[in-house]
Amino acid sequence: MELQKERLFSNRDLVRLLIPLMIEQLLAVTVGLADSLMVASVGEAAVSSVSLVDTVNVLLVNTFSALATGGAIVTGQLLGMREPERAQRSAEQLLLFMAALSLAVTAAMYCLRHLIIYGLFGAVEPDVAANAELYFNIVELSIPFLAVYSAGAALFRVMGNSKVSMQISFVMNLINVAGNALLIFGLRWNVAGVALPTLISRMFAAVAVIWLLRDRSLPVHVSADFRPSFDGPVIRSIVRTGVPNGIEGSMFQLGKILLLSVASQFGTASITANAIGNTIGSFQCLAGNAIGMALITVVSQCVGRQDYDGVRYYTKKLLLATYAAMFLTNVAILAAAPAILSIYHVSAEASDLAFKIIWMHGSMSILFWPMSFTFPQTLRAAGDTAFAMAASSLSMWLFRLILGTLLATKGGFGVLGIWMAMFVDWFVRIACFVLRYRSGKWKKMGVARI
Repeated sequence: MELQKERLFSNRDLVRLLIPLMIEQLLAVTVGLADSLMVASVGEAAVSSVSLVDTVNVLLVNTFSALATGGAIVTGQLLGMREPERAQRSAEQLLLFMAALSLAVTAAMYCLRHLIIYGLFGAVEPDVAANAELYFNIVELSIPFLAVYSAGAALFRVMGNSKVSMQISFVMNLINVAGNALLIFGLRWNVAGVALPTLISRMFAAVAVIWLLRDRSLPVHVSADFRPSFDGPVIRSIVRTGVPNGIEGSMFQLGKILLLSVASQFGTASITANAIGNTIGSFQCLAGNAIGMALITVVSQCVGRQDYDGVRYYTKKLLLATYAAMFLTNVAILAAAPAILSIYHVSAEASDLAFKIIWMHGSMSILFWPMSFTFPQTLRAAGDTAFAMAASSLSMWLFRLILGTLLATKGGFGVLGIWMAMFVDWFVRIACFVLRYRSGKWKKMGVARI
């Protein structure tokens, strides 16, 4: 009898990979919520200024995170090919590339800060503008540290060691929350009390991840004789997989910002309901996001050793896990929706709209979110990031943005129309990704052809 092909990852390996990723995602969402509540105690001008600047910062955070994940796919595939020297070289080049790019972006941000604050945000009150500039000047210093941490964390994940990124994330978020509490509640600082802990926590994360990557026992590490010089072919392979991923992440966040302006046309209740829906929606998709990150680790190594049977096996296995996790998570959240909404103390109109959004998003997430967001991670891990970017971005602009605007304004659905169009976007994505997967073209996109 033919022996079953040895699998790269056992069930225990997958659990060991998944649990830290889920904890890390939970930390990110809950700490973000805690931060927003503490900022609210500083005053309306502080809340407005932080919110305005963070619309740009979230765009940068998502872009660098997606870029690092895409670039680390090269390292994952080389690990699967059992070429540790090339994998190590690609990891060092990813760190160098992210550091150089983030320094250039940070310099550009400071050169354009007045245009961003006074041009992009329009006419704002003087105290809001002053707070925004102070917050901007401190927080933007953290961008290079964030980029380096994102690259290091992505490298640990593709090695199958998600515990390290979870531990660093835990301490980073602890520094941020404790710092905010001390400076805001203890010393009564203004927005500087919000910005400074962010800078310090990201500095810690970058230093910690580089320090841990110096461990020579790791499959991929920073060598003692590493010198900062660019390797053209390796950088090109990183750019080929990473940049489309980064563009896709930035386009997604930009679309959310534009849709926020559409929601604002329908009054305070709609804005509030949309904000609550986005917050709860983060929790509804938390498990799926974590499993999607694990899928990148697993599939990239399978593709590296050209184990396409393994790709299919793990894609099905982790998709089923995503459906199960999304079902359990969303059933619990939907059951608790009335209690959750009572915490917000909003108007009856806003509460009613938010309740509808939570139920719409939760029920549709159970049915379609895994195929729309977890499944395409297989294509990305195979190096087919350009197609994933094109399909996702085109679908988002045509359906989520344009159709959402039409349903909200012309269709008379208001803010609910934005969410309805998002579900149409999900269906279109699924069709594109399934067709691409079945075509098999993603098998030709691996790093081996570079």
